[in-house]
Amino acid sequence: MRRDLRLARVGRRYGIRGPWVLRGVDLTVRPGSLICVEGANGSGKSTLLRILAGLDAPTEGRITGRPRTAYVPERFPSALPFTAAGYLTHLGTVHGLSRRTAAGAAVAWLDRFGAAAHAETPMAQLSKGGSQKVAVAQALLAEPEFLVLDEAWTGLDAAARAELERAVAERTAAGCAVVFVDHDPRRLAGPDATYTVVDGALNRRTGKESSPAGRHAVVIAQGPSGGQLPPDAARAVTSAEETAPRIHRLTVPESHSDVLLRALLTARPPWHVVSVSPGTPPETPPDPESRP
Repeated sequence: MRRDLRLARVGRRYGIRGPWVLRGVDLTVRPGSLICVEGANGSGKSTLLRILAGLDAPTEGRITGRPRTAYVPERFPSALPFTAAGYLTHLGTVHGLSRRTAAGAAVAWLDRFGAAAHAETPMAQLSKGGSQKVAVAQALLAEPEFLVLDEAWTGLDAAARAELERAVAERTAAGCAVVFVDHDPRRLAGPDATYTVVDGALNRRTGKESSPAGRHAVVIAQGPSGGQLPPDAARAVTSAEETAPRIHRLTVPESHSDVLLRALLTARPPWHVVSVSPGTPPETPPDPESRP
């Protein structure tokens, strides 16, 4: 993702005289950012995500800076005339991959989500969980610049839910922006911003409310002399402190810890990981741009 995606005074209603589902929405999505959207059932969260994904057009307002986007809907249409691998291969070619590359990515993502055994199963015969794994895989296999997730974890088993969190961490570390909705408040600990949809408006939570929540890890690592934190590691952490020459204390959401460790161990020259332990999220100062 090379530039910001911006929504300016965006509104959406269905029908000329229908009630406004969203009105006056302003939102900036920056490269590499992780944004959580909350709200009651029927508040307009899914409508907002469909607009962000480019599947629904706003009734009013302006959207600029659209990146290459992938979307996981709340309900995935599974009754499609493909096998799981065939569908993913087809989608990969639609996104510009060669058929050979798309087929390889399809197998790799099905394997990551524990669905490799169902690669040749017709989509209509997949369980709800199997269909959801395909839904998530289709969004990830072409390495999108912007990922929109609407209750994407629903129906996944515990291993697949954890794998999706790792995949999201990998994408944000690579500069992909992610906007997500999920009923579990612990999902994807440490978002850069949390917004709530209320009465058609989008409100940003500020102050302590927006502090990263959930489980974190503290990584103590030894870097090379004069070395800077690798870029992928810097994007993954919520705080970094050099406690002694070459010794760094890095706090990271638990879901991002694999990305951080991989970035440190594959850096050139590599970093030495001294220890990994449970930790608490750092305090977040009030947002200076927040408005009452």
